[in-house]
Amino acid sequence: MFDRLQSVEDRYDKLNELLSDPDVVNDTKKLRQYSKEQSDLQDTVDVYREYKEVKSQLQDAKLMLEDKLDADMKEMVKEEVNELESQIVELEERLRVLLIPKDPNDDKNVIMEIRGAAGGDEAALFAGNLFRMYSRYAETQNWKIDVMDSSPTGLGGYKEIIFMINGNNAYSKMKYENGAHRVQRVPETESGGRIHTSTATVAVLPEVEEVDVEIHEKDIRVDTFASSGAGGQSVNTTMSAVRMTHLPTGITVSMQDEKSQIKNREKAMKILRARVADKFLQEARAEYDAVRKSAVGTGDRSERIRTYNYPQNRVTDHRIGLTIQKLDQILEGKLDEIVNALIVEDQAEKLERMNDTNV
Repeated sequence: MFDRLQSVEDRYDKLNELLSDPDVVNDTKKLRQYSKEQSDLQDTVDVYREYKEVKSQLQDAKLMLEDKLDADMKEMVKEEVNELESQIVELEERLRVLLIPKDPNDDKNVIMEIRGAAGGDEAALFAGNLFRMYSRYAETQNWKIDVMDSSPTGLGGYKEIIFMINGNNAYSKMKYENGAHRVQRVPETESGGRIHTSTATVAVLPEVEEVDVEIHEKDIRVDTFASSGAGGQSVNTTMSAVRMTHLPTGITVSMQDEKSQIKNREKAMKILRARVADKFLQEARAEYDAVRKSAVGTGDRSERIRTYNYPQNRVTDHRIGLTIQKLDQILEGKLDEIVNALIVEDQAEKLERMNDTNV
């Protein structure tokens, strides 16, 4: 572990030199790349340097114990040794967590797709509840939401809604929402008092840049058509709506949210690129999961990850067995308790994997 930490510190020092190099300063692409790499290493280097300083203080304190000291001074030095040894243990644990390989998508923006599943109108209403919950959570994180496409229902829900979250480390927190969400409540669409169960699926895709996944123009078929509103009436006589089909995978995206065909093309391409990348990721993950299932969900959107029980004001995340009696607060976007618990569990599972590899 300490060989790896020394390599990280050496790389950090090298990046400091590079960022002072005039050739790098005048190269915007390299400057951005090296600055980001240095920023990613900053926390690890800071904690490692603190660890080395505490380790040095501990060695000095132990040497003092070998000297002839009066009883009071010896007791003071022993207390200092105990305190420093506790700090060492704590810092070593922090360093192990910091050495966990980072998900390369963690600092990316997110494209989210929520769809009402089992439950008809009630499922669509629940999809609307989830969108509102994520919107409120985004506000607390100072993230920006941009609705890209939606199919609203007359009752205020959504058959489907696709939106982008732009913000610092959005994917690192939202990726755990990927899966099937279940609600148990008396439906707003019924007057009876029976509790029904409905579901909505949530897809969380990192925004994919052109350099991340290569999609050849020859592999895309683009169809244009006139936009239509609720009930099928034409709302735009120009051919502004766009349907893109990625021929190798059969993935299709339709976009008519904007009046401009160019803007619809841009939005459709963002979603298409993210879906194609996600398909490749899901295939790779399925292959890995055949060998070993991940402790915090496989990312399979058929997997039920969470239940929202209205009568008991209860939310249960089934992946980690977490139950919280704060449904009303969670629906207002107060997701930190759940998200933080999932991050901790994920880190613990990755640490266990690292330890198994090192054995």
